[in-house]
Amino acid sequence: MKINWGTGIVIAFALFITFILYFIIKVQMDSKYDNELVVEEYYKHDAKFGDELIRAQNANDLAQKPVITTTSEGVTIVFPEVFIPKNIKGNVSFYRSSNKNFDFSVPITLSGSSLNIPKNRLLGGRWEINMEWQYQGKQYLTKEVIYSK
Repeated sequence: MKINWGTGIVIAFALFITFILYFIIKVQMDSKYDNELVVEEYYKHDAKFGDELIRAQNANDLAQKPVITTTSEGVTIVFPEVFIPKNIKGNVSFYRSSNKNFDFSVPITLSGSSLNIPKNRLLGGRWEINMEWQYQGKQYLTKEVIYSK
């Protein structure tokens, strides 16, 4: 049996489409491929974006800003000495973009002027840190990206 060019092209297209559909179905059905949204309630989050910009600008306007560093013990957040530690309230959220199951949040409870997050809470890789805090009635937002080992 002889196959002409037209039949060969149709067979090649059919095989290619079958190949693509196989991988689409495999990714949709397999639970190890996570197809989650980055934020659960995207539109509610987007509606508050203006407030977030104001809080970030407040943090940017500070003469002395909190410093977030990675150490061998974990992550350390140090507030400048001009702040009274007991008047600082807020949360530090650790966001792992690869898997939301590793996300966690820590309330700001300072020992002296620093907050320590132990290394055993952090998997190796990229973490986005969102520190939402307030001091003397003014709200601040500090964002940082770190890489833990």
